[in-house]
Amino acid sequence: MDIVQYLNGKRILIWGYGREGKSTENFLGTYCTPASVEIYEGDKAGIDEAKYDLIIKSPGIPMLEYDPKYTSQTELFLGQFKDRVIGVTGTKGKSTTATMLHHVLDTCSGHKTLLLGNIGKPCLDYYGEMEGDTLAVFELSCHQLFHTKVSPHVAVLLNIFEEHLDYYKTMENYVASKHAIAKYQTPEDFLYCGAGVDLTGVTAPGKRTVIAPVTEKKYELRILGEQNQYNAEFVYRIATEVYGCDGEAVKVALGEVGNLPHRLEFIGEKNGVRYYDDSIATIPEAVVCAVAAIKDVQTVILGGMDRGIDYSVLEAFVKEHPQYTYIFMYDTGKRIYGALQGATEGQKCFLVETLEEAVALAKKVTAPGKACVMSPAAPSYGVFKNFEERGEKFKEYVMK
Repeated sequence: MDIVQYLNGKRILIWGYGREGKSTENFLGTYCTPASVEIYEGDKAGIDEAKYDLIIKSPGIPMLEYDPKYTSQTELFLGQFKDRVIGVTGTKGKSTTATMLHHVLDTCSGHKTLLLGNIGKPCLDYYGEMEGDTLAVFELSCHQLFHTKVSPHVAVLLNIFEEHLDYYKTMENYVASKHAIAKYQTPEDFLYCGAGVDLTGVTAPGKRTVIAPVTEKKYELRILGEQNQYNAEFVYRIATEVYGCDGEAVKVALGEVGNLPHRLEFIGEKNGVRYYDDSIATIPEAVVCAVAAIKDVQTVILGGMDRGIDYSVLEAFVKEHPQYTYIFMYDTGKRIYGALQGATEGQKCFLVETLEEAVALAKKVTAPGKACVMSPAAPSYGVFKNFEERGEKFKEYVMK
């Protein structure tokens, strides 16, 4: 499918006017000659669907039912370029894995390689750069995938943990959104999937490679976190098996990638205490990884918006690790703190209202030579615009 030809002459509604909606408007104005373009930001009930040939929906807008009149940047981009797209999804680790994969392929494969998608780079912004044999490493969120009827040539499904139940209502819907990355693959395509990921209902006919967790230190990485040995294994396998990269060159390139902002990011030292921003952590499993990754961690700051997911993993971790100081905040902090009452006698567990209060308390209770990490195990919405703003506020409070 040629995107421009497909959109020319159509009556188009752009539903949602955030980063991706504005990108869509710019794309239409630059490359296409649609019959009309309108922008809408309200509820679905307010859309007069008969007025439009096509409705391009932003991914963050909830819509569980499928309607062929609705499409997205993701579906349009894959419709034209799927054979040169490596799509990366998973509940956790997709940004880091996509970043490593982009650097490795751009360095070692002989192909110009772009990094785009959910990492904050709307795909249609890169339409003009997809010339020749250019590759695109496309970070794909569950929202981008949910109604997309095209799968990338190389699909990466790292893991699936309980998340986004406020949006999807059931775990089955959420899992289905992730499965879409491979659901429409052909026999010529590749699926790289983490061991233990449920693939029930996925009938991708192409090569299926299940990668088990990497427990030994196989790669020399700058990036923190043992989980990144696992992520690096995906990158190594794809680069060498699909794109013919030299294995030693891949290992060198992997070692050149550092931590992304708000992902176990070292933000500085204050009065002898090292502070780390892991604002991206929105599930309990991510907190466990964060604490394991940071040397001499003493204090963990937790809490955010409550999406109704199960926190028993984190509650058990707190009970089993009394050596750490835990500062809980916001709705999930209150929920976890309440669930732990009577079960953590003698441990240092505190409840505060805000991130600013949490940082102020962390400065008092964390000893020089130790580290403090904000790894919230919850989204930022309701208090902050996004996890990036939460991370920036954490840094501001630490350094003032």
